[in-house]
Amino acid sequence: QVQLVESGGGLVQAGGSLRLSCAASGSIFSINAWYRQAPGKQRELVAGSTSGGTTNYADSVKGRFTISRDNAKNTVYLQMNSLKPEDTAVYYCAATNIRGVYWGQGTQVTVSS
Repeated sequence: QVQLVESGGGLVQAGGSLRLSCAASGSIFSINAWYRQAPGKQRELVAGSTSGGTTNYADSVKGRFTISRDNAKNTVYLQMNSLKPEDTAVYYCAATNIRGVYWGQGTQVTVSS
């Protein structure tokens, strides 16, 4: 059974940092990504990573967020620095294998001003 379990969300002041983790089980994934959804807004891609090492970022987080993978642990991380109030959202881990796309349950990130 495929499972994605996120952790690391919380409340932080503007300018602070958080690191989100997404532990995968049940499959090996070729593409991993982090999305976020703020209240009243559509879910948006934050960062993506392929098993070959290619990464991409939303313009709004470039230079502040870093996605990384530990293939031995089948875990993907999102290091978030210089957080802003507009980064407040539920963050979701997504992973893709040959069978399709899987989603984590989401973790809340709240940045206070």
